[in-house]
Amino acid sequence: MFKFGDIIVAIAVIAIVLLIIIPIPTFLMDLLLTINISLSLIILIIAMYIKEPLQFSIFPSLLLITTLFRLSLNISSTRLILGNADAGNVIEAFGNFVIGSNSIVGIIIYLIIVVIQFMVITKGAERVAEVSARFTLDAMPGKQMAIDADLNSGLISEGEAKDRRKKVQREADFYGAMDGASKFVKGDAIAGIIITIINISAGFAIGILQKGMEMTEAAAIYTNLTVGDGLVSQIPALLISTATGIIVTRAASESNLGNEMIKQLFSQPRALYIASGVLIILAFTGLPPLPNIILSGLLSFMAYTLQKTIKEAEMEQEIRDQGNEADEIRKPENVMSLLQVDPIELEFGYGILPLVDANQGGDLLDRLVMIRRQCALDLGIVVPIIRLRDNIQLKPNEYVIKIKGTDVANGEIMFDNYLAMNPGTAEGDLDGIKTVEPAFGLPAVWINESQREKAEMMGYTVVDPPSIIATHLTEVIKAHSAELLGRQDVQKLLDNIKESYPALVDEVLPKILSLGEIHKVLTNLLKENISIRDLVTIMEALADYGVLTKDTDMLTEYVRQSMSRAITKRFINNKKVKVITLAQELEQTIVDSVQQTDYGSYISIDPQATQSIAASLMKEIQKFMSIGEQPLILTSPMVRMYFKRIAEGVAPGLIVLSYNEIDPSIEVQSIGMVSI
Repeated sequence: MFKFGDIIVAIAVIAIVLLIIIPIPTFLMDLLLTINISLSLIILIIAMYIKEPLQFSIFPSLLLITTLFRLSLNISSTRLILGNADAGNVIEAFGNFVIGSNSIVGIIIYLIIVVIQFMVITKGAERVAEVSARFTLDAMPGKQMAIDADLNSGLISEGEAKDRRKKVQREADFYGAMDGASKFVKGDAIAGIIITIINISAGFAIGILQKGMEMTEAAAIYTNLTVGDGLVSQIPALLISTATGIIVTRAASESNLGNEMIKQLFSQPRALYIASGVLIILAFTGLPPLPNIILSGLLSFMAYTLQKTIKEAEMEQEIRDQGNEADEIRKPENVMSLLQVDPIELEFGYGILPLVDANQGGDLLDRLVMIRRQCALDLGIVVPIIRLRDNIQLKPNEYVIKIKGTDVANGEIMFDNYLAMNPGTAEGDLDGIKTVEPAFGLPAVWINESQREKAEMMGYTVVDPPSIIATHLTEVIKAHSAELLGRQDVQKLLDNIKESYPALVDEVLPKILSLGEIHKVLTNLLKENISIRDLVTIMEALADYGVLTKDTDMLTEYVRQSMSRAITKRFINNKKVKVITLAQELEQTIVDSVQQTDYGSYISIDPQATQSIAASLMKEIQKFMSIGEQPLILTSPMVRMYFKRIAEGVAPGLIVLSYNEIDPSIEVQSIGMVSI
């Protein structure tokens, strides 16, 4: 049945529509009316047993289908009543049971049921659905920000955040659908009243004019059938209206409605004692004493039993808590948790708290999300969760960035001020507090809001405090990206591309290289600010050259050559580039100084020669900087890696490329040479 559920439902909906057109016999009408009542009971019971509304998310659509089903049955029963004066045993039994021998009493009872259905339950459920939809939609941005805050603080994982966002979206869709679906219930109640009036008046006329009945006979027959038909349709409608009200007023809980109602209604012994006392007083004020005394005694007994149970439960819980506390102290996990080190931490003084608090207009949490996205695009790595902590030991406006528990950078901002930096083209000076921009060490000036427009017109770059912190954090992450990439992270990256390139990953890992060797190559690339986002190209190069050598430094050079276009685009902005080259005797000296071992290669060069190289390098770098150019060293492929190690001690972050890493379309101009 479940296998063909979609076909069954589609056929059922089409059959419901056909019921409006095709006449049906009375025995089939009895069956369909019974199905209608049964379905309404099932929906009501499900509504009482769900723990939260989303567990019955199909309800708005189901409400439409059941409403259409009842209306089609109303039309079919009207056809039978007016055409044959006979609508089956179910409708006749309902009419006889309610009306009995008095038609007027039956009509009044029917009208009361309709009023309760239309004015009380349906109207209330409709209003609750409207309010719930509005408040749910209004609360969506706050819920999304709370999820982002929990994600950035490390309280939840990416998967949990995704599930919570999906749930928030489903809640908004559900309550929005319920707001519209509640109109079906209201329209159904109105249609039921109109159909009843038509059945009585038209049936009375048809019975007298066409069938030749006496006035009293026609009134008795058609009134009986109409009231029975109305009850058969209104009772299921009343059940579904009640289910609608239960669902839209249901808050998420750990249990179903019945258990929650009993638990909350009879959870206060004091309330039961007070109610018992009031009933005793009422018993001596002229009201029937026996019912009041019986109920008062019952409530007193329930209150006493409940109070005793609560005390016993509290004692058991206290004993259990004492035992759990002792067990927790003895658990080794309490010590192990202290060894956990967060990959990235941002600690700040209390003066920076407004930048983190979304309720005070702070958007730093949103910026952290964007930092992680930007690093994924620029570097090709998934930055770990950035832990935010306030630290009262810091200055109010100071912040500290930690990598694996160690301070690597810090800065201080001026809240409600802006930082103005001269990009080199600004004209004039600004009045303010002189400082240094923390991310790049540029001279800057703190200015207030009134000076911001003036500074921008003068050509200064003006940024706000959150942007300063976000930029500084981004640069720290880029500088330490190689440290942040662990073997587990590499495995996740490989699993990601394996979905599209399974043959490539299976060839390299573990047949050619181990996970640790691949990790070493990737960290080598990140150390020189080269993105590993194109992991497919990297793995292709490792597949080609991994069979020739296991030296991860040499493999890194092969990978760099295969990524020549990406490296060129990253470090060279124009079609022409000015570079510093190495003298031929220097390159030969480096090649001759390379020592090979079983664990890789290293360079062993005379200290005096090293100092001579460093002096020549610094001279060329200063020449480059004097003309406003970024220093770029160009060497032969065999020398690049070893000269980079020498240059690191002189000019950290210096760009060193080989001839094979530059796109052939780039015109290279050498304006300096490093010699020994």
